[in-house]
Amino acid sequence: MAVVCRPARIDDLARADEIVVASINELTERRGFGKMASSRPQHFQAFSLADDSEGLWVADDEGEIVGFAWSWVCDKLWFLAQLFVAPDRQSDGIGNQLISKSFAHAEMRAASIKPLITFTFNNVSQGLYIRHGLFPRFPIYMVSVPRDRLASRLAEPRLRLESLTTKTAGFDQLARIDVSALGVSREKHHRYLLGDSTTSGFTIHAGSECVGYFYISGGHIGPLAVRRPDLAGPAFATALSFAATSDFPTISAFLPGASEPALKVATDHALRLTFPMLLMSNREFGDWVSYLPRNPGFM
Repeated sequence: MAVVCRPARIDDLARADEIVVASINELTERRGFGKMASSRPQHFQAFSLADDSEGLWVADDEGEIVGFAWSWVCDKLWFLAQLFVAPDRQSDGIGNQLISKSFAHAEMRAASIKPLITFTFNNVSQGLYIRHGLFPRFPIYMVSVPRDRLASRLAEPRLRLESLTTKTAGFDQLARIDVSALGVSREKHHRYLLGDSTTSGFTIHAGSECVGYFYISGGHIGPLAVRRPDLAGPAFATALSFAATSDFPTISAFLPGASEPALKVATDHALRLTFPMLLMSNREFGDWVSYLPRNPGFM
């Protein structure tokens, strides 16, 4: 029987995660980076499945899941969060089947902006995405630093933080920040992050004005967004100052190559570039000086 692509179910997500981890590690080991991925709870996948079940698909070979695709939509923006095929099945045309289902999801939701984040050295996948009209835009760098080394380089923050919770969140205000940075509101994703017990959120203030927000989880900063490009550097520096007070041994973030202010702050604070990724899309969108993504699946 041929491989069948079918809508994912909640009980498929654990096996899908196994495929994602195995595929990433096969690639990164082959390229000399060693194993980079480990299994994690599938909370955001489950949230996306409940929110829009048309965005998650599995490739099923007589009851065995051999591939997984996951996309989500916010307004006119469709984002391909994951598309992976089991390492021993990657020459069977399964990726093409899955990407067809994913692009059908974008068409169904009338999404005009179609981005993703992939590995810079994954030339096979990049070729697949280019054939579907998604082109390389700029790199996104994973950066990190030991917390004790960061603490010795901090200056007094120029901006002020206020705790962000489901009770205090002004979702209209957050939407305006997201629209200025990305062109779309991500209210449902703020609600997801604020409901995650492992994540803390903060609004960023210049005087009495709310100029941005950021989230932090396990020492990892992101997403972070600000209203104007000139605020990106001070906002990231303020987030680093907060992160230095945590108990986590390592502080990290994803920084777009387009955000020179954030990259300068990173180098000034001894953060090292550890892993390169790449944003691809069907068109240019957003102000990527002003937005730092959370991870390649959340954006």
